[in-house]
Amino acid sequence: MSGLPGGNGYPEGRFAREKQMEMAMKMRLPLALCLVCGISVVSSGCVMKEQYEAEKNRALNFQRLLAQEEKRTGELDAEAKRLKRDLPELEAKNRELTAQLQAVREQASRIKEENEALRESAAIKAKEEMNRSLESKPKSRSKAVPKASPSQLSPSQPVPPAPTDPLAFEKPTAPTFPDLEKGSPIYHDVKPGDTLFRVARQYGVQVDHIKEWNHLRDTIIEVGQKLIVGYQ
Repeated sequence: MSGLPGGNGYPEGRFAREKQMEMAMKMRLPLALCLVCGISVVSSGCVMKEQYEAEKNRALNFQRLLAQEEKRTGELDAEAKRLKRDLPELEAKNRELTAQLQAVREQASRIKEENEALRESAAIKAKEEMNRSLESKPKSRSKAVPKASPSQLSPSQPVPPAPTDPLAFEKPTAPTFPDLEKGSPIYHDVKPGDTLFRVARQYGVQVDHIKEWNHLRDTIIEVGQKLIVGYQ
């Protein structure tokens, strides 16, 4: 009993070891707590670093997109300024092309009218030539048929019948112009772009009538010239 400290009978060495173990346990607990806190802090710092890197990359991407949009906006502004600067020239070219197109259309219409008038004039000339040929045929036929003298005809010999060819008795009809000179003449002032065929079509008369009334040798007319296009 005398070997126990405090009268409990424990040896001093064992008691000291227990004390040391107790003190070591008390010292290890704060260290463990510090270690756990450090690990949590380090892990949270890693997470925050990853979030920071992600936010940084996102900000860089946004800045890159913003720079691209600014560049595109600048290009569009430059294109708009160029188009605005070239707009008067483009409008002038458009007006010029429109005027050329209108002139081509008018020329095509004038050529078409002249072709129709030439066709009508050719038909009139063909008709006149036909009338002239018909006028010359009866004369030749009348010369071809000899007249029999009364001495050559005997009382018993029958009288030859008259020719039954209708062309021999057809009276030629020469082309005549309408008798319109009894009234007052109707005048037309020749304007730029007018032709004799167009004027004739406008007043519903033939080209040969206008040439006859105005003593024209051809179909050439001049601006400012007064033409007789009919009679009232």
